[in-house]
Amino acid sequence: MSQLPPFCSSFFLLFVILLANLSLISLPTSAVPPPATVSDLIQRTCNSTTYFELCVSSLQSDPESSKAADVKGLSAIAVGLGISNATSTWAYASRLVSRGKVDAALGSKLRGCAGRYADAREALRSAMVALSVEDYDSACVHVSAAAGYADMCRSLFRLGPAAAYPAEMARREEALERLCTIALDIISLLG
Repeated sequence: MSQLPPFCSSFFLLFVILLANLSLISLPTSAVPPPATVSDLIQRTCNSTTYFELCVSSLQSDPESSKAADVKGLSAIAVGLGISNATSTWAYASRLVSRGKVDAALGSKLRGCAGRYADAREALRSAMVALSVEDYDSACVHVSAAAGYADMCRSLFRLGPAAAYPAEMARREEALERLCTIALDIISLLG
């Protein structure tokens, strides 16, 4: 078997390298996977939460989710949903009292509930600040506190003169507790 002159083997090696580089450059763009969509991000993130379906429906219903580029963005949206719930529940309890159609015992308990939901709202706002500076431990503490404030409302109805816990308040309490659980689950993915 005859050997090639040295310049031929060098030329052949250079040709192979050039051909390999050209084949990489000409790859169709469909061979590169597209970036994940927001919907995919929501699905993957919510898959790690306790309430998958509520997580997906809540995050997808928020217009801000279309701007979320990552899990951190979704965690802020989840906390924001909790803030909205706490604010609307505070307003609901306050409205019931201000209408004057409740007895004194129920009015007192509803005022206490309104105060607890105002506290929950502030705790969630603090969680939002903690998220913005990537202090995930503090964010979790604040979100947990918000869920606890909602539970305190129910406890107020067990104290003192008997008063039935309004079904709408129970529904709102459960919603806030679930939203807080989702927020905690998402924040735990961050660090």
